[in-house]
Amino acid sequence: MLDKDTEAAGGISKTDLKSFLLYCVEQFQLTALRGILAAPPTAELEPLTDGHVSQTDETDMGMTYSELSVIGRLRKISKCGPFSMFCKLIHMWKDALSPTEVAEKVKHFFRMYSVNRHKMTTVTPSYHAESYSPDDNRFDLRPFLYNTRWPWQFRCIDNQVSQMATNTTPKQ
Repeated sequence: MLDKDTEAAGGISKTDLKSFLLYCVEQFQLTALRGILAAPPTAELEPLTDGHVSQTDETDMGMTYSELSVIGRLRKISKCGPFSMFCKLIHMWKDALSPTEVAEKVKHFFRMYSVNRHKMTTVTPSYHAESYSPDDNRFDLRPFLYNTRWPWQFRCIDNQVSQMATNTTPKQ
């Protein structure tokens, strides 16, 4: 039995969850799931407007769940910071987004990550002066307070975008 202490889909990537629901529709003929798949993802924080959703997660986040899934994997699994993530994404998304658009998405993600990182700690944040600590998040040695402006990293991204624009400008 699930109660309020358990979030069934909280730890699952929304992209993976959508793929799983689609698999269930196709393999087990659970056609009722089609409505869930067609519904725009929303936290339902704002009332409906004329019977329609007026706010969606993707609009609020400034990126799609698909984009967020790629960004999340690069940050968590590949351990990318802003600049290395930008360098990888300009190649991955070269057919869909310009370097400037990729830069904006990366910078937006890291701004929001730095504003909200402290909420991801499981206990009251504490400074770790050594690799051992008796509290529950002793193995999470990532900082929990970040400079939301990421001045050095964002400047590197901006310089790279400028350099790319210069290199692609036709010579006369």
